[in-house]
Amino acid sequence: MSFDLLKQDIVLNKNNVVLVPLTFEHLEELTEVCKSGDFGKIRTTSTPHFTEVNLYIEKALNQKEKGIRYPFAVLENNSQKLIGTTSYHDILHTAKRLEIGNTWYKPEFQRTHVNTTCKYLLFNYAFEILKANTVGLRADIFNFKSQKAIERLGIQKDGVIRGNAVRKDGTIRDTVMYSVVAGEWENIKAHLKYLLDSY
Repeated sequence: MSFDLLKQDIVLNKNNVVLVPLTFEHLEELTEVCKSGDFGKIRTTSTPHFTEVNLYIEKALNQKEKGIRYPFAVLENNSQKLIGTTSYHDILHTAKRLEIGNTWYKPEFQRTHVNTTCKYLLFNYAFEILKANTVGLRADIFNFKSQKAIERLGIQKDGVIRGNAVRKDGTIRDTVMYSVVAGEWENIKAHLKYLLDSY
């Protein structure tokens, strides 16, 4: 079964953070998240301008229908208020590989336990339930904040793909690739638990 579970509703929760399937019901709150972070002006991320969140959700759901992405809304469990969004993406069913990304949160939840909690939940589900072989992450070559956040989790840097995408401002992007393979998960899992205990 493994990756066939991505066709079902997935709900993951820990530390007052819950991940639920992203839908158009989250449009209004996700638009407000975009406004609060002014993400549209950041050239090194894929986050949309707040006027384009409907198109962002539409694209994410179309990719979900094709089986190449699984987008989540990230909520504060107690209040059920939306914190942000994240996704499994670039899903390769035969190779049992996927990536974690398209991640952004309200400014007040950045540099908190939220991102580490989400990564723990997503990695754990990928390796222990989906039985993934490899889970990857990526960052723009100039997005030093994201690179630092990924490396803080103890994740291996694979290398750089040159000129593989176009940024929002039209410039050509180089992408830094990272990954965890199944045999490394227990060690990464212990490190993530350690980081969460330190908050």
